[in-house]
Amino acid sequence: MATQTPETLAKFEQLKAEKIAVLYGGNSAEREVSLNSGQAIANGLQQAGLTAVLIDTKTTALTELVAKKIDRVFIALHGRGGEDGCLQGALEYMGLPYTGSNVLGSSLSMDKVRSKQIFKACDLPTAPFAVINKAEFSQLSLAKILAELGGRVMVKPANEGSSIGMAQAQTVEQLENALTEAFGFDSQVLLEAWIDGPEYTVAVLGDNALPAIHMETPREFYDYEAKYQSNSTQYHCPCGLSDKEESEIQGLALKAFNATGAQGWGRVDLMRNSAGEWQLLEVNTVPGMTETSLVPKAAKVFGLDFSQLVTEILLLSLVEQG
Repeated sequence: MATQTPETLAKFEQLKAEKIAVLYGGNSAEREVSLNSGQAIANGLQQAGLTAVLIDTKTTALTELVAKKIDRVFIALHGRGGEDGCLQGALEYMGLPYTGSNVLGSSLSMDKVRSKQIFKACDLPTAPFAVINKAEFSQLSLAKILAELGGRVMVKPANEGSSIGMAQAQTVEQLENALTEAFGFDSQVLLEAWIDGPEYTVAVLGDNALPAIHMETPREFYDYEAKYQSNSTQYHCPCGLSDKEESEIQGLALKAFNATGAQGWGRVDLMRNSAGEWQLLEVNTVPGMTETSLVPKAAKVFGLDFSQLVTEILLLSLVEQG
């Protein structure tokens, strides 16, 4: 644990008396990442002296949580069904406390379209964008949309994570192909004006923004391969910004996190365009949690090892639910 106050120690003793289920795996496109996250989380909790059991929601019904006498849930499910509010709603109905954001915060953060609209409504910096629905796809002038967004766009399915289904396009043919691919994942797609600049991420733990990480990849953008398969991706933490600049993006990350109603812990991704302006990308409420993932990297610089980090996240589930 990061702090050893009497209150924190009392809460930790409460957790030691509980049986904690780490829900992982599932049926989403991010299943493999989730399996790795869940295993690492369970190991970290057990290392802290807590009772943690792994439960794959693909093979085990949620009703089994009652039969297994589970007291609390650590959500390690990424993407649909685990990060979008559905699981959170089911757990609330069952009266089981869980880690991370509630139903609304999870749903809004997962939906790239709604979160971009929230950023805009809250006057938070984010790149120009357009929303394309599958039903109206064939009736639109892709050339006009492409031109309005500066001639190059990032295509993103509205409700996928880990860069799944994402592609860049700078011709009508590329855009049509990218949209066709993205519609295989979602009926609504976000087109975001291309941001030519470095990418950063800021992890959030409770009320704290952790040290920022600068991601560098020789690939065209920080895609699925760059995140999980490439040996050439570099992660810089400290991120190389001045103290003032890092404080600025940490503050921006907290504002974005709060704007979508996120709670507990998560990660906010952003980029800096060629004009030096920060542009928010998205809020992740259940980011990757292997021991080499971004949140653990930032936590280590903050002063928390992996076991301490997952324990802190679990402790926050006590704080959020009183």
